Amino acid sequence: MSCNTPSVSIGLTVAGGHGEGLALNQLSVPVSVFVDEDQTVYIADFGNHCIVAWKHNTASGQVVAGENGKGNENNQFSNPTDVIVDKETDMLLICDLNNCRVMRWPRHNGTSEEVILEKIACGRLAMDKQRFLYISDLEKNDVRRYRMGETNGTEVAGGNGVGDRLNQFNRPGYLFVNNEQSVYVSDSWNQCVMKWEKDAKEGIVAAGGHGQGNGLSQLYNPQGVVVDSSGTVYVADVYNHRVMYWPKEATQGTVLIGVNELGEGANQLNSPIPKQTKIFKNAFKRTNGNRDCELFTLIIKIPETPFFA
Repeated sequence: MSCNTPSVSIGLTVAGGHGEGLALNQLSVPVSVFVDEDQTVYIADFGNHCIVAWKHNTASGQVVAGENGKGNENNQFSNPTDVIVDKETDMLLICDLNNCRVMRWPRHNGTSEEVILEKIACGRLAMDKQRFLYISDLEKNDVRRYRMGETNGTEVAGGNGVGDRLNQFNRPGYLFVNNEQSVYVSDSWNQCVMKWEKDAKEGIVAAGGHGQGNGLSQLYNPQGVVVDSSGTVYVADVYNHRVMYWPKEATQGTVLIGVNELGEGANQLNSPIPKQTKIFKNAFKRTNGNRDCELFTLIIKIPETPFFA
């Protein structure tokens, strides 16, 4: 196989796939995932108001945060939108959207949950190698960076009102932070992925940016974004039912999976269709300079109608 372009294997369901519901083998609007070092998949189950962990090759999940139903107590969530793991403290960090807060929750057998940030319309989370926490704010249309323990943070992207200029966002969502602390942001309603280098005053279009559509230079409600070591951007193009990759400085992308066709097959995506509550895993390889192929794992979320719609 040539390493010049990514190649995708047939998708394998790693969580859900048994319809929408409350059972431990079901999900209800899974909007975000985090995969840890032992391939446990942590899922923000937006519709069931909890965080579920699915261990590798298991038939059902386990609720690890939010077992007490929808609410605003410290042991409850109201539509969680993201979860990541702080490996240094072995804690879960969780966006609790409708309660306008970020929660910290023990990953293993803990009950000492706590609120670490309040009064924030937390959309998504990311953490860099220095353990700075990045949060996209759906109301302020910005991204802020927090040193763990502080409550004010530093604005690192957006913050200039709602709009489509290079220093603005319109519904910033998923985040990815590289080793240079450049922040990649899915600008959902501007139909693009933006890159903000450290200390920049405006962003650079890294994918999309040519209006809503299904052309190779376009996106339609971009969501999950990952960037590899060569600067190639991988983005979930939700309403085009595809995942695309955009090499660094490319003017158009390439379809990795989906090809604009919605469906329920292992090689198809069906993001906006109700009841498709499962998560696929696809392994694919790509080049990295002249080195050997790198193996990546791509988690493709298949939620009910996405809450960002």
